Amino acid sequence: MLLAGWGFDSRVWRPVAERLENDFRIAYDLDAASADTIACGWSLGALRAQKSALVGRQILVGATRRFVQAPDWPCAQPPQLLDSFVDAVAADPAAALRRFAALVNQGDERARDLTRFLTTLLRERIPDAATLAAGLAELRDTDLQESAPVVRRATLLVHGERDALMPLDAARWLAAHIPAARLEIFAGAGHAPFLSQPDRFAALVREFAA
Repeated sequence: MLLAGWGFDSRVWRPVAERLENDFRIAYDLDAASADTIACGWSLGALRAQKSALVGRQILVGATRRFVQAPDWPCAQPPQLLDSFVDAVAADPAAALRRFAALVNQGDERARDLTRFLTTLLRERIPDAATLAAGLAELRDTDLQESAPVVRRATLLVHGERDALMPLDAARWLAAHIPAARLEIFAGAGHAPFLSQPDRFAALVREFAA
């Protein structure tokens, strides 16, 4: 089950799906999950995977317990960043998403190629403004501090060393607090390590599933 992050749909998983389609039955909607489903969520999709009680195992990519900073949670984004995207989506969704695509790939060794790929997806189709606003509200309101330590499902955390959106310390916190978690750090990658290093990512998914 491949769950996309904010601003993108299932097409963002295309490079991964192409590498895994001979090994797995791939779906993109948590409503179709079952106890033998491996939920693989990126960013906002990772938050949704963590909240779901339907799946058996989980792969969390660019994950965090909380997107917005709090007094006890510095490894996150300031509220002003999220507020700026709320305003930008209301004014011009397409421009807001182009800005977000650049932020996703900030610091990545393959930033230029990845931004070109994401920009192409956005030219083809973007979510409607209401869907984007709802996703931002979910990012603002979700905090998994209490639920993470009681998770008993096997968990693979995949995080870019240079992630500019979800600091690496957020993944380290999850690795320390989810009892059955293991963290794989992708050197030189930003917020989308599955796009930056798709072959390594696909190999990890196969290993985890086995």
